[in-house]
Amino acid sequence: MIAVQEDQQFEVVPTLVPLHVLKARVKAQMARNPALPEVDTRSVCEMLQARLASIDPETEDAEADNAFYVADLGEVYRQHLRWKALLPRIQPFFAMKCNPDPMVMHLLASLGAGFDCASKNEIQAVLDMGVDPSRIIYANPCKQNSFVKYARTNGVKMMTFDNAEELHKIARLHPDAHLVLRILTDDSKSLCKLGLKFGAPLDTVDHLLETSRSLGLNLIGVSFHVGSGCFDAHAFGEAVIRARRVFDQAKEYGYDFDFLDVGGGFPSAHITEGITFEKVAGILGPTVDALFGPEIRVVAEPGRYYVGSAFTLATQVIARRTVHRDAVDQNEFPSHMYYINDGMYGSFNCIMFDHQVCEPKVLLRDGQFGYKQDFMLPEGLASVWGPTCDSIDCISPKSRLPLLETRDWLYFENMGAYTITAASQFNGFRKSEIQYTTTEKEVLIHF
Repeated sequence: MIAVQEDQQFEVVPTLVPLHVLKARVKAQMARNPALPEVDTRSVCEMLQARLASIDPETEDAEADNAFYVADLGEVYRQHLRWKALLPRIQPFFAMKCNPDPMVMHLLASLGAGFDCASKNEIQAVLDMGVDPSRIIYANPCKQNSFVKYARTNGVKMMTFDNAEELHKIARLHPDAHLVLRILTDDSKSLCKLGLKFGAPLDTVDHLLETSRSLGLNLIGVSFHVGSGCFDAHAFGEAVIRARRVFDQAKEYGYDFDFLDVGGGFPSAHITEGITFEKVAGILGPTVDALFGPEIRVVAEPGRYYVGSAFTLATQVIARRTVHRDAVDQNEFPSHMYYINDGMYGSFNCIMFDHQVCEPKVLLRDGQFGYKQDFMLPEGLASVWGPTCDSIDCISPKSRLPLLETRDWLYFENMGAYTITAASQFNGFRKSEIQYTTTEKEVLIHF
C-alpha cells in the first residue's frame, strides 16, 4: 500500500469570469460532455477475453472485429497515489497532449490534478469539465493570438513564454497574465528533444527580464522541460539548478518569483529498469527542497507517467503473406508478413513521433486465449504491418511469433501515451475504440 501524504495548500485568488462566459461554459459542457461511458470492474484479461468471445465470425457487422483498447483507470489512480507518495510537494498538471481521453481527464480532475494545455481546444475541454481556470497552465511558449484572447476571456492566467516577441504579444492581448519563463535545459539524454523548438537560453534571460519589466508584465516564475522520454534522472536535478539561477537573476529586476514548473519527461509505470520514477523522484524532490523554500509553489507536467501503462491495444490479424526464403535466411529474415487492423496512421503513430518500440504478443491463436501466456509453440521471424496502402506502415520489422492465421489476435501493452491522440483516419480506417475498466474499486466513486 502506498503511503499518501497530504498535498500542500496554496492560496488561490478567485478569478472573476463574466456571467455570459459562465453561461456559455455551462451550455458547452452540457453539449460536449454527454454521459460518460460505463466503467467495468473486471481485470484487463477478463475484459479482453469477454470482448473476443462476443465476436461472431459469421456476423455481417463490418465493425465487429475492429481493433480496440482496454483502459484500466485503476492504473491511472495508482500512479496518482504513487506521485503523491514520492513527490508530495509537486502538484501534477496532466499534459493533455499525451492522451486527452475524457475518462482519464475526468478522473484526474476529480483527484485534484491540474492540466497542462497547449491550445484553445485543450483549454476548453478542461473548462467544460468544470475545472477552475487556476488549475490550468497554458504551457505553449508560442501561442496563436486568438488563443491568447480566449485564455484571457475565460480567466486562464498562467502561461509560458521563451522569447521577447511573445512578451509583446501578451502585453497587447493579455496584460494581466501570470507569466512563466521557460528556460532551455540539457535534453540531450531524451528521446524527444524539445529544446530544438522551445526554451530560452540562459544568456537571453537578462534581456527577457528587462523586456518584461519595461512592459509592466507579471512574471511569477520559471519552467523547464528535460525532454520527453528522458533516460537520465540527473537531468531533472541539473535543470532545477538552472531554474534557481534564474530566480536569483529575476531579483535584480524587481521580481520575486514564487512558482516553479519542473515540466514532464517522467517515466511510465512499466519502466522498471534504468531510469524509473523512483530514481527521478529521488533526485528531483530533494533538489527542489534544497534550493527552493516552502513558499515556492512547485508543479509538474506528467503525461505518459499517468497513462502509458494504462492502455492495452488488441488487434486482429487480417491477412498473412508468406515470404519464401532459403533455410539459412529464415534465421535472419522474416518468413511471414502479418497485417493487422491498426497501424502507423492510427494508434502506432507513436513509433514515428514518440520513438516507441511496440512488441506484438499473441492474444488469440486458433481459438486459444493467450493473454500473458506462453503458447510453447515453435516460433519464427515475422514482420507486422498496419492495414493501409503505405509501405511506411510497419509496426515491427522483426518479431518472434508462432504461425498465425487470419482472425487470430495480437495485443500490445503500454499503449496509452501519444498513441490514439495523434491517430488519423487515413485510407478510411477508424480509430480504435476504448473500453474502460478499473482494477481499483476506489475509482468508481469518481464516476
